[in-house]
Amino acid sequence: MKKTEDGTSKARLRSSYVTLVVSVSLVLFLLGILGLVLINARELSDYFRESLSLSIMLDDAAKEADIRMLQKDLDAKAYIKSTKYVSKDEAAANMKEELGEDFISFLGDNPLPPSIDVYLVSNYANPDSASKIEKYILLYPFVKDVIIPESLLGLINENVNKISLFLLVISAFLFLIALTIINNTIRLSIYSKRFLIRTMQLVGATRSFIRRPFVLQGAFHGFLAALIAMTLLMGLLYLIEKEFFMMFTFENTNLLLLLGVAIIVTGVLINIISTYFSVNKYLSISEDKLYY
Repeated sequence: MKKTEDGTSKARLRSSYVTLVVSVSLVLFLLGILGLVLINARELSDYFRESLSLSIMLDDAAKEADIRMLQKDLDAKAYIKSTKYVSKDEAAANMKEELGEDFISFLGDNPLPPSIDVYLVSNYANPDSASKIEKYILLYPFVKDVIIPESLLGLINENVNKISLFLLVISAFLFLIALTIINNTIRLSIYSKRFLIRTMQLVGATRSFIRRPFVLQGAFHGFLAALIAMTLLMGLLYLIEKEFFMMFTFENTNLLLLLGVAIIVTGVLINIISTYFSVNKYLSISEDKLYY
């Protein structure tokens, strides 16, 4: 009968440990996702900024050598990410695809001029910088006009700032929730051992002696939970890169390593601190309150 009771108590103890580790790992996993979002928020905003282009409308009589010279000049600028020359025929083919009909056969001629699409570096993808770049490009005599999507540039920059602020607020809020969940989970785990703590006190064990195994065990559980959370994150990264390769590449290995270290440190520290204060509570509590 005693062996059965011992086996049951050990099974319950193992179950509580598993529940604790799983709960903490899921919370750390959510924090890791939040970290990934914050790391890649800048890259995502850069992706949208750099996807917009300025269109340089060229004179029909412009020489190919002059066009190549302009394109080469722009490619050499630090604020230009890339350029793409679009001939009259390519412009007509693109327009035909967009309209779904052959407008040239209706008009009898191709009215579209050759052009160069200019993609800016993200830091310069704003209306003010685009306006200065426009003035420089218009110095070339064979440039007829420069079309700038000012409304889209302004809208993207405005929304990026709003989203960044929103992410910071949500990050702080979720981090507080994570702290509360992990702390409460550990407190419940320590609560189940409150009588063991009292027994150790009665046989003369010091406070530090009683605390030490709980704190070490908490650190181990935090480390194990962090490893599980990182494994889940690696799986998530693989799926994201597979489905959204063009938008998310996660090439910044240093930031990813830093995120992994942050998850491990967070898991271990939160577990140690929560365990420390939870054990202290039952070291100081009166015996009659142990039953509540």
